[in-house]
Amino acid sequence: MAIALPDVIARYFAADTEQDGDAVSRCFTETATVKDEGHSYVGRDAIRQWKADSSRKYTYTVEPFSISTEDDRTVVTSHLVGDFPGSPVDLRYLFTLDDEKIAALEIVL
Repeated sequence: MAIALPDVIARYFAADTEQDGDAVSRCFTETATVKDEGHSYVGRDAIRQWKADSSRKYTYTVEPFSISTEDDRTVVTSHLVGDFPGSPVDLRYLFTLDDEKIAALEIVL
């Protein structure tokens, strides 16, 4: 099911699908934070490296299927299937947006 996503979030998922760490990092503010798998990444360089590492480590597909708002965050629930432990899984991506960029992203079960 296709859902309407804010432009920067759609760009994030498109870049993730292409496994393009540079394009993923450009979706974020300079001082953005990402929390994933118990680790935190701060700044575009760290985010670029996080995405490059995860793309090398796992092969997966992601399909966003639900969007909602919690406080000041946009929550996108996505179905992931791949060669990672626990696959398949539905993950929640909690985005904090700052104008046309992502200021924070937390990925949780």
